[in-house]
Amino acid sequence: MASSEGFLTDGQREMLKIASQNAENLSSSPKSPSSLISDHHVKAPAGGKAQTSGIAVRHVRRSHSGKYGRVKKDGAGGKGTWGKLLDTDVVSHIDRNDPNYDSGEEPYQLVGSTVTDPLDEFKKAVVSIIEEYFSNGDVELAASDLRELGSSEYYPYFIKRLVSLAMDRHDKEKEMASVLLSALYADVISPAQIRDGFFILLESADDLAVDILDAVDILALFLARAVVDDILPPAFLARAMKALPESSKGVQVIQTAEKSYLSAPHHAELVERRWGGSTHITVEEVKKKITDLLREYVDSGDTLEACRCIRELGVSFFHHEVVKRALVLAMEIRSAEPLMLKLLKEAAEEGLVSSSQMVKGFSRLAESLDDLALDIPSAKALFQSFVPKAISEGWLDASLTKPATEDGEIQVEDEEVRKYKKECVTMIHEYFLSDDIPELIRSLEDLGAPEYNPIFLKKLITLAMDRKNREKEMASVLLSALHIEIFSTEDIVNGFVMLLETAEDTALDILDASNELALFLARAVIDDVLAPLNLEEIGSRLPPKCSGSETVRMARSLIAARHAGERLLRCWGGGTGWAVEDAKDKIMKLLEEYESGGVVSEACQCIRDLGMPFFNHEVVKKALIMAMEKKNDRMLDLLQECYSEGLITINQMTKGFTRIKDGLDDLALDIPNAKEKFGFYVEHAQSKGWLLPSFDSPTTDA
Repeated sequence: MASSEGFLTDGQREMLKIASQNAENLSSSPKSPSSLISDHHVKAPAGGKAQTSGIAVRHVRRSHSGKYGRVKKDGAGGKGTWGKLLDTDVVSHIDRNDPNYDSGEEPYQLVGSTVTDPLDEFKKAVVSIIEEYFSNGDVELAASDLRELGSSEYYPYFIKRLVSLAMDRHDKEKEMASVLLSALYADVISPAQIRDGFFILLESADDLAVDILDAVDILALFLARAVVDDILPPAFLARAMKALPESSKGVQVIQTAEKSYLSAPHHAELVERRWGGSTHITVEEVKKKITDLLREYVDSGDTLEACRCIRELGVSFFHHEVVKRALVLAMEIRSAEPLMLKLLKEAAEEGLVSSSQMVKGFSRLAESLDDLALDIPSAKALFQSFVPKAISEGWLDASLTKPATEDGEIQVEDEEVRKYKKECVTMIHEYFLSDDIPELIRSLEDLGAPEYNPIFLKKLITLAMDRKNREKEMASVLLSALHIEIFSTEDIVNGFVMLLETAEDTALDILDASNELALFLARAVIDDVLAPLNLEEIGSRLPPKCSGSETVRMARSLIAARHAGERLLRCWGGGTGWAVEDAKDKIMKLLEEYESGGVVSEACQCIRDLGMPFFNHEVVKKALIMAMEKKNDRMLDLLQECYSEGLITINQMTKGFTRIKDGLDDLALDIPNAKEKFGFYVEHAQSKGWLLPSFDSPTTDA
C-alpha cells in the first residue's frame, strides 16, 4: 500500500466494517453512524507510519479518500471536517494515558430498575390498615399501624382514602371513620394535615360523585361531623369555599354542610347520631334487647336459647337488668312466672348471672315497688313470694332480706327528703324543657331547703346522665349559675361526693357512668365552679380503690390534657356551654368601651342584651377590678345606674362583691392597693344600699 495513502489500525478497521454494515439500518438518525466513524479516520503523516500507541486519536480536516471536503459556512464543514463550534454530537475515544484524562468521561451503562413513587406505596399500604380497622374496629391498632408506616407528610392522603372508602360502605363504617379521625386528631395527625386532607376530598368531590350517587350529601355530613367533633374549625368552610371553583361539587358539599347540618337546631346531636351514633351499644339498646329476648322466651319456653341470648349480649355488668325485667314480666303475665323463675335459677346455676347481679336486680325492683304497684296492684305481694322461694332454692343470697328487717335505707327514707327529691325531679324536668335558669333558681329558693342543695346537684347530674348531650350541657350550665347564685362551693363538693360514693350503683343503670361523671367533674373545674384543689378534697373523702376515686383521677387527666378548656367546654357538642365564656368576653368589651368614654345608657343596654341576668355578678366583679386597675371610679356610676334600673339585683351585686373579697389576696399581688380600694368600694356600696346586710366587709373579717 502506498505510504501516501497511509493505513488504519486494526481497531479502526473493525469499527469501519461494523459501521458500513449498519449504515442503512440507522440512516434515519440525525447523523449516520458511517459519517460518525468517518470523522475519526486518521490520515497518517506522509512518508511515515501512523502512530498507534501513547498518542490520542486526533481529528483531521482531510478525508481518507485523499480528497478535501469544502468547508461550509460557520465551520460546519462537510464530510471529514470538524463540524460547528461546540458540536458535541460525535463519539470520542478515551486514552487513560492522556495527561488530560478524566474518569468522568468514561462511558457508562444504564442499569434498568423500577422507579417507585413513595406516595403510591403509601396509598397502597393505608388501604390494608383501613380495611383491617373496618373489620376489627380497633382504633389503637390502626393508630399504631399508621405511626409505624411513617411518611407523615402523606397523612392528608390517608384522610382522603379513609373517607372515600367509608363513603361507599354502610353507616357503620362511616361512623367508624369519623371516630378514627377524632382519635387520630392531634396525637397522630396534626390539625393542619386534617384540614389538608379534607380540602383534597373537596377537590376530588367531582370524581367521587361519578362513582357514588349521593357523594355530595355524604361528604357534607363527614365535613359537618368533623366540625362538630372539633377536629375542623368552622372557619375552614369559608376558606375552602374561596379556594374552590364556584361550579365544583366541593362548593356544593360546603353549602350542604352549612345549610342542612350545621345550621339546624341541636345540630351537634343530630350529626353525631346520623350514622347510628356511637359504635358502642347504648343503654336503651341493651334494655330493648333484654325485653325482646324475654318475651321471645315466654313464647318459646326454650331456657337454653334464652341463656345463650343473654350471654351474647356481652354485658355481664348489666345482668341485674335481666333479673329486674324478668321479675316484672312475671308479675305482668302470671302464666309466665314459672318460666321466668326457671330462667333466673338456670342462669344463676350456670354462673351466667352472678350472685351480686341477682341481688342487685331484686334490690332495684324492691326500690320501685311503690311505683310498680300503681300498674300491678299485687306487685308487693308477688315480690314477697318471689324472694323466699329464690332464697330457699339457693339462687338468691339471703342478705337481700336484711334491709327490710333492719329498717334499712332502701325501705325507709325521711319523708321530708323524699318530698324534696320529688320536687327537684319536677323542677329539673321543667328546666330541660324550658331552659329557664332564673325560673328554676326562684323555684329552689321557694323550697327554702338550702341544706339539701347537694341532693339537688346529685339528682340533676343523675337525670342528665341518662339523657342526651343537650341535657348534659344544660346541667353543666345550670350548675355554673347555681354556684354563682345560691350554691356554695361546699354544697357542690358535697354533691359530687354523694354522686361518686354511689358511682358503682349508677354504673349499673348507665353503662358509661364513670366517664360521664369524670366529664361533669372536669367541666365544673373549667367553669370555675370547683377549684383544682377541690378535686383533692373530694378524692380524700372516698375509699382509695373505689370507682369514685378512679373517676376523680380521670377528671384530673382530662383537665391536664392539651387544650382542656376548649375541649371540655365542647364535650357535649358545645351549644349553651359557650354562653358563659362568650358573656365574659362581651362584658369585658362593653366595660372597656364604657371606660374609654362610653355612655351609661348604652352600657346598660348591652348588659341587658346579654340575656343572662343570673350572670350579672360578673359585671360587678369585672367593673370593680377595672376600677382598681385604671384608678377610675367612673365604674361606680355604671353600677349605680344598673342597680337603680333593677338591671343588677341586690343578690347579684352582693355576689359580685363577695367574689372580689374571696380573691382579694391574689388580686393584691397585681394591684398593691387592692384591699384599700375595695374597702372604699364596700363603704360606698353599703351607703347606696347595693349590698345585703349579711355581707361582711374585709375589715369585719379581720
